[in-house]
Amino acid sequence: MSTLYLLHKPYRMLSQFTDNQGRATLADVINAPGVYAAGRLDYDSEGLLLLSDDGGLIHRIAHPRHKQPKTYWVQLEGHISDEAISLLKQGITLKDGPTQPAKARRIEAPAMAPRDPAIDPKRHPSTSWLELTISEGRNRQVRRMTAHVGFPTLRLIRAAIGPWQLGDLAPGEWRKETLHAPQSTKPKRGSSPRRRRTS
Repeated sequence: MSTLYLLHKPYRMLSQFTDNQGRATLADVINAPGVYAAGRLDYDSEGLLLLSDDGGLIHRIAHPRHKQPKTYWVQLEGHISDEAISLLKQGITLKDGPTQPAKARRIEAPAMAPRDPAIDPKRHPSTSWLELTISEGRNRQVRRMTAHVGFPTLRLIRAAIGPWQLGDLAPGEWRKETLHAPQSTKPKRGSSPRRRRTS
């Protein structure tokens, strides 16, 4: 069995437990000795962060080879066009190479707590929301993708990682799940496969 913590990381919090510059860290919202984040979420991004004390589980979640899809809710500057959404779906070319095709669709503003500090409506009078799902993990990739198609990101919330959902967790809240890690079904050389008991 493995323990997995699903945390709603607040805006302007590091995805780590210590900092020598006095910034907010995970230690401010969760006390679970021996756990580490499976991947990261930028300081200025919000939403789902997974943590565990199981190194193997962290590797399966975070390693790019496993390509866990990640879904984001993105508040954009301006009303995103159908053309821009189509480009994101096809894949675009950034400075570090082409992106894989993404899932992208326009959505209504999600029912989330306001960001603190909130986005200034005087500076950004026209905004829209996009749901974007990618299977890559490049540095600040979502922000670079939306800027590339002409709609800079104002607010970024990670809503899901693979099968795990942010759900109704408020910023700073977390919940714990117990996972039963799958065992290899490949029999050892020279042995016969074990049969599962049925009750």
